[in-house]
Amino acid sequence: MMFDRSVPGHGTGTASGATDAAGRRLLVVADSDSYVKWGAALASTLPPTWRVQLVVLASPVQPSPAQLRHALAGTRFSPSQAEVVHLDDLDGLLDVFDPHAVLLSLRGPFVRVVAPLLEGRANRPVLVSGFPGLTIPAVPKAVIYREQTDLVVLHSRREVREFRANAAELGLGTTFALATLPFLAGAPADPATDAAKAGGEATPTLDGGRTAEAAHATSAPRVDGPARTDIVFATQAKVPASREDRVHLLGGLAELARRRPGQRVVVKVRARRGEAQTHDENFDYADLLPEVDPPANLVVEDGPMAEKLATAAALVTVSSTAVLEAVALDLPALVIDDYGVTPAMINVVFEGSGLIGSTVDLVEGRFKAADAAWLADNYFHAEAAADWVRRLESFVEARELVPLRPLPRRRDLSGGLLRSAFERRRMLGDHDRSLLGSVAWGVGVPVRGAVRRVRRLRSRRARGGAPVAAVQRTPGWTAVAAAGTSADGGRVPLDMAEV
Repeated sequence: MMFDRSVPGHGTGTASGATDAAGRRLLVVADSDSYVKWGAALASTLPPTWRVQLVVLASPVQPSPAQLRHALAGTRFSPSQAEVVHLDDLDGLLDVFDPHAVLLSLRGPFVRVVAPLLEGRANRPVLVSGFPGLTIPAVPKAVIYREQTDLVVLHSRREVREFRANAAELGLGTTFALATLPFLAGAPADPATDAAKAGGEATPTLDGGRTAEAAHATSAPRVDGPARTDIVFATQAKVPASREDRVHLLGGLAELARRRPGQRVVVKVRARRGEAQTHDENFDYADLLPEVDPPANLVVEDGPMAEKLATAAALVTVSSTAVLEAVALDLPALVIDDYGVTPAMINVVFEGSGLIGSTVDLVEGRFKAADAAWLADNYFHAEAAADWVRRLESFVEARELVPLRPLPRRRDLSGGLLRSAFERRRMLGDHDRSLLGSVAWGVGVPVRGAVRRVRRLRSRRARGGAPVAAVQRTPGWTAVAAAGTSADGGRVPLDMAEV
């Protein structure tokens, strides 16, 4: 589609003057499939008086047409309304649409590239950023990447608490706002409050936190809506990372499928071969599937998660926001801990949730229900607690009175213009048209490789060079990992902080 250029009286990039709420406009600028999904879904929760448009920046991670369709399913946008634009053309589009606010639904390093371009505009728009998924533990670099935005949207009381602490330690005045993850349609208002109203205690549980309903949920379809018989495995591009761990996990799913021939076990993937994702995926589950001699009822499918959950009896993952979508639908779930519960596995947020279990639990069909107190602090707060729209509108109202000040970059990257050009090229890839970007890339790639090698050597020396013990896996469907397998030691990988 062509970008909507029908807004009367705009296009100069000058101050818009006071407007009422009905005249407010938000532009969503997104890059990868998960950020398109989050940005579109979050914008869809704005009051209907807001006029919203969405563009996707041309980059190596831009979604394919199929991914775009899946990402926009259930939002106020259709694929024809999501124009792919080059970063160099963004300024002209802003002249035309003249938004009051821009949601930078981008990976952290991309926010750092785009935000300064918008800050230089006369009467610049309010700049908003955020995250499409789980951000616990909150890492300082995630705040630094977004320091040039006015408002950072988070999705749990715990996230807001931890990010505010990080910003205070860094000396940043970043404003954080609370929203409900837009994928959680039908979420309970506040599980802890509901439990208290029911008599002060959560639902009695069996088998370490699993409710009686959860214990039997995979053996009988529900009567409301479509039959819920599938067991869905929500993949994550980054974890588990090793080929051996992925084959092991597929082996557990295959064994579960053999024991339940009347149910489908669905490996739900975010991308097919050749499609980009927010994070690179080195080992494709579909490619690995033949190694576990899969039964016919173990299948690999893509598509919107909501579609898969509509026929799901339970959900399993290593780390995915799909767990929260399942909980919102009152489905039992399981977060696999065979490969560790560490920041590197992006699953420490589930500690205390009651959802963590092993591949033994998976094979035995022991799915779990979440702890009510954990839910209240993690993503299932009361609707009234969400304040992101109110904070956004406060910024817009302030902008209508006095132009917003530039946000100082307090954590400058070393390297000056050459480093900035390198970061731009890193985000845009072959879509970068600048000569300086090509020069910076030619110089920066070897330098970055050398820096990373030095960091790895320092990390090994700090650990004393001792090998990390192998994670013990359940025998029976795959070989035990070789001793001395290296691991990250709980350190958050750089690119996890970058999202």
